[in-house]
Amino acid sequence: MPFVKVQKSRAYFSRYQVKFRRRREGRTDYRQRKRLCTQDKNKYQSPKYRLIVRFTNTQVICQIAYSMIDGDRIMAQATSRELERYGLEV
Repeated sequence: MPFVKVQKSRAYFSRYQVKFRRRREGRTDYRQRKRLCTQDKNKYQSPKYRLIVRFTNTQVICQIAYSMIDGDRIMAQATSRELERYGLEV
């Protein structure tokens, strides 16, 4: 049985929809994000806060955020460089 290459027609490409940019880059898992950010319905529009910790090569960044329909809002932020002001050696 010979190998037949599957050719995609013009109709396939006219209906093809690209994924979200952050999904294509592998940055965001939208199924996990939806479950993480969705607040219970009986809490009536109160935001669900989450703590975000990012590690860079030289410092640690901590943020408190909540999500809105048009993007996330950062309420407060602290970095490990700020700890030197308070007498802590990093």
